[in-house]
Parts: sequence; structure tokens; C-alpha cells
Amino acid sequence: MGRINLSRVILGGIVAGIVADVLGYLVDGVLLAHKWALGMEALGRHGLLPNMWIGFNLLGIVGGIVMIWIYAAIRPRLGAGVKTAVYAGVVVWFLATLLPNVSFMVVTGLFSKHLALYTTVGGLVEVVAGAIAGAALYKE
Repeated sequence: MGRINLSRVILGGIVAGIVADVLGYLVDGVLLAHKWALGMEALGRHGLLPNMWIGFNLLGIVGGIVMIWIYAAIRPRLGAGVKTAVYAGVVVWFLATLLPNVSFMVVTGLFSKHLALYTTVGGLVEVVAGAIAGAALYKE
């Protein structure tokens, strides 16, 4: 087992985060924009503001770096490639999307179950696509 190449983790992670952020904007900012607006209005908020999108994008890049670090850590055991990238993406999706969405959107009832379902499934696509893109750049 070799050492993790941190510069490649950061490079791949930034790419993974950008891919996930772009797809996240298409899912949540375009396809689900109306549902988000209704949900935020029900909470007495005025929708998703530009500074929120900046925060989401920065968190997406940090999440991408963590995801490619996980990919680099499991790569020696599972092998390099798309399958391992998908595993890393699913781990990050489970911890960063599925659990928070179920707890804050479904259990608390703050948002509709449909919005929770759509954004959670969309998140799986976003994160896995980001993991595949970022992992393609990782080399030890």
C-alpha cells in the first residue's frame, strides 16, 4: 500500500466538488426550484438566496475533497476505477445527504416528503458522478 497523494486528493476533490455542485444546482436550483421555494416559504423564508448557493458550493468542494480522500484510502483494497469511486461516493452520500435529509426533512417534517425524496435521489447522482470524475484524476 502506497501513501495517499494529497495533491491529487485535493485536485480530484475540487473537480468532484465542482461536478457535484453543478449537478446539484441543476437538481435543486432548476428542477426542484419551485418545491424548494414553497418549502422555504412555509418556513417563513424567502427561498434560497445567492449567499446560500455560495455556501453550498464551498461545502460541495470540501465534500469532494473528503470523498476523493476516501477513494484514495479504499483504492488499495478494492482496486482503482469506477467501481471503487462509486463506493466512495455512496459512503459520502449516505453520511452527507441521506442521513441529514431523512433527519431534518422527513423526521422533523420541515419539508415535504416528495422534496426530501427527490433531492436525496438527486444527491446520489450528483455525488457519484462527482466521485467518478474526481477519482479519474487521482494517481498515487
